[in-house]
Amino acid sequence: MRNGWNCPCAAWLAGMLMLLAPWWAAAGEWPQILGPQRNGHAPPQPPLATRWPSGGPRRLWRYPAGEGVAGAAVRDGRVVLFHRLQQEEVVDCLDAATGRRIWRQRFPTRYTSTILDDSGPRCVPLLTEERVYVYGADRGLRCLRLEDGQVLWQHELRKWITPVEEGYFGAGSSPILVGDRLLVNLGAASRGAGIVAFDARTGRALWQRTHERASYSSPVQATLAGVPQVVFVTRLAALGLESATGRVLWQVPFGRRGPTVNAANPVILPGNRVFLTASYGIGARLLQVKKDSARVLWQSDQVLSAQFTTPVLVQGVLYGIHGREDVGVAQLRCVEPLAGKVLWRREDFGKATLIACGTLLLAQKTDGTVVLFRANPRRYEPLAQARLARPRTLALPALADGRLYLRGPANLSCYDLRK
Repeated sequence: MRNGWNCPCAAWLAGMLMLLAPWWAAAGEWPQILGPQRNGHAPPQPPLATRWPSGGPRRLWRYPAGEGVAGAAVRDGRVVLFHRLQQEEVVDCLDAATGRRIWRQRFPTRYTSTILDDSGPRCVPLLTEERVYVYGADRGLRCLRLEDGQVLWQHELRKWITPVEEGYFGAGSSPILVGDRLLVNLGAASRGAGIVAFDARTGRALWQRTHERASYSSPVQATLAGVPQVVFVTRLAALGLESATGRVLWQVPFGRRGPTVNAANPVILPGNRVFLTASYGIGARLLQVKKDSARVLWQSDQVLSAQFTTPVLVQGVLYGIHGREDVGVAQLRCVEPLAGKVLWRREDFGKATLIACGTLLLAQKTDGTVVLFRANPRRYEPLAQARLARPRTLALPALADGRLYLRGPANLSCYDLRK
């Protein structure tokens, strides 16, 4: 038993199986941001190769992509790419095996970023067996049919509820589907529509709640203290709410006013705990959640303060990025979350997105380098490395059926990582 986990081994294992069970059935799929359960885990089948050729893993295909940092989503042998071409946000559906385009749908956009030289979109598509949901940088929420791209319903949320504060980069929190409800971190705080729910089949508005501004963190689904809920990190808070009614179950302050960003997803831990992380002096916090409240177990800016990327939990420890892309050089860290203890750190690693596949971890750095290493709480154990995108990439990768989908500055590429 690792130090700090104050629960019997059997209970810990049961909790982990409860958290991970849903995605075992999702082999070969990456249907939303950070995978089937939004926790950065891919099914461990098929097994990945632990050594790569000198030139890197074999590239299977490449498809041209426009502006945007939205990663790809994969389901039922199809890949959905959400990108921008001139004054349109474009949804392309591709054959996962060949990269051949099956259909395309276009939507006009007028959004222009005032900070980046890239005007979105930012949000990873959300795929079901029949539908595609996309959320654009200027808050265009759209539902398409996966088979042929037909538009089933859509809302221009920037006009639907006003005013909505634009934030620094436009909309960047990927909506979540809970049963037949689609929840959006909208951020119309002054209108009591910080979070809004829609009927996923018809697009009908169901409820609007909170006076919270939007963040760039995407919500996750969890059962905490026996209560099913959706956990959001907003601009200045973390909260859990009921998906059916929007009733807020608990809320704690998290964030800081000024030029700061909350972007990492909350990480659900066994024992009704939630791990939060942000940079800009905000730092990390571990919450203990009860049915109608939450308290901070510890907080620190010296443990794991991530600017944008979400840490990944593997066998009771967290692997994540500490630091910022724009200031200094970020570190790769392994952290014991209950004690808030740094087990090891890899200096000058750089900002990266992590994906876990069993006990292997993939790190896609923003300079386009992909590193494969073993999840080891005692030391950094690298296995393979290759530069796959130039000059850099900010989009989240996807890993499905042993294939890595990496979006560079001008294309989406598919690499075979299978053993």
